[in-house]
Amino acid sequence: MTTGEGSYLSQNDAIMWNVEADPLLRSTIAVIFLLDRTPNREVLEARVRRTIGDVLALRQRVEGVPLHPGSLQWVEVDEVDLGYHLRHVSLPDPGGTDELLEFARTTAAGGFDPARPLWSFTLVDHVRVDGENRAAFIMTAHHVVTDGIGAIALAAHLFDLTADATAPDDTGAVTALPAQPAPTSTLDRWLRAVAHDVETAASIAATGMHDAVPNMLNALRHPVDTVAGVAATVQSVARVVVPTVDTKSPVMTARTMVHRFSVLEVPVDVLRAAGKAGGGTLNDAFLAGITGGMRRYHQLHDAPVTELRMAMPISLRTDDHAAGGNHVTVLRTVVPIDVADPRDRIAQLHEVGRRLRDERSLAHTEAIAGVLNLLPRGVIGTMLKRVDFLASNVPGVPVPLYLAGSEVLRVFPFGPTAGSSVNLTLMSYRGQCGIGIHTDTAAIPDTDVFVRCITEGFDEVTSLATR
Repeated sequence: MTTGEGSYLSQNDAIMWNVEADPLLRSTIAVIFLLDRTPNREVLEARVRRTIGDVLALRQRVEGVPLHPGSLQWVEVDEVDLGYHLRHVSLPDPGGTDELLEFARTTAAGGFDPARPLWSFTLVDHVRVDGENRAAFIMTAHHVVTDGIGAIALAAHLFDLTADATAPDDTGAVTALPAQPAPTSTLDRWLRAVAHDVETAASIAATGMHDAVPNMLNALRHPVDTVAGVAATVQSVARVVVPTVDTKSPVMTARTMVHRFSVLEVPVDVLRAAGKAGGGTLNDAFLAGITGGMRRYHQLHDAPVTELRMAMPISLRTDDHAAGGNHVTVLRTVVPIDVADPRDRIAQLHEVGRRLRDERSLAHTEAIAGVLNLLPRGVIGTMLKRVDFLASNVPGVPVPLYLAGSEVLRVFPFGPTAGSSVNLTLMSYRGQCGIGIHTDTAAIPDTDVFVRCITEGFDEVTSLATR
């Protein structure tokens, strides 16, 4: 979370950063914006410069605190090398969708230089889609820089609602970064880190004391209910931290650094109507399409399963949070896979989603992450690698967007696999749900078959909207 110069990474972000000692657990997110044509490069560069000045997250890097290895701090850089962070390339022939997805995958797989801000923008020419010559804009960032919703807020600084390709009025001014604070000594930084630890502990304690009196009165009035509530909280926390020793899938078990990007599109109205037909929401229909595809894929491999372990980000973002910044926590849960009827599948997944949103452990996210950060990195890494799949639904933009005069035609997001076999991320734009499918090819070597199964799973679900 980037709240200002010298702020510290949250405990959740610290986990994401520390586990990257294992490259299988990198947390890079990528978003592909397909454009109708190549934008005005001069205007684009001016927009990026202005955005760097407006969004602190784009001017910071992560640095450890001397003499205090448990703390990680955001430090503003002296200068942002625009030539490094804003790139311009052309796809090789034939320049189709496959080539674009492969380029985006390799760009995301490269990780980030920790000595620089943790993001990059790439303008891609010679993109042939549906027989037309298009362009693309690829945004990549480390997950500690932004979450999915934060990326949309960040894009608001770059994109327009009209095709008017004009440079910002203050183009000349945004080339210079804000004045940098004077460097602090090692001792000062250590003392600040210690003070931050004390402040964090005091904040947690204050929260507990704030709740202590009403909880005590409630315990006196309703002792049985109080004991049950405490037990429910303990069970909720246990579900978050309990170690997992194996995947539930007998097929998607191996892990490697060789990945693949694929895409799928579903109309927003159709997916929402399907969710409603099953007594749920668009997100429930999204998960029902995924689990229906998983069911087909495992049956195809003669390995039917009743349930799989899913990880899903839960947004903790509020209106007070600025563009950028990571404000999600990830919860693991088990979802049913052997439900053939899509209507029943939606209803059951709706209940799973309700339980996730009502998890008592959400109120203790930072405290739990703080405890997990005390464990050896390998322990957390092992837990992450036993997740069968990740799924994320990011609300997008319903109206047309323009980048330096070019119209955005489609948007496809890709979240990190983070040790799982596949990440499926949905982002809506102009009435279409763009679904980015990020597969680990060791877990899913027959990616084309897997994508076909997922597509058929969504066909099952969306058929409810036409009945």
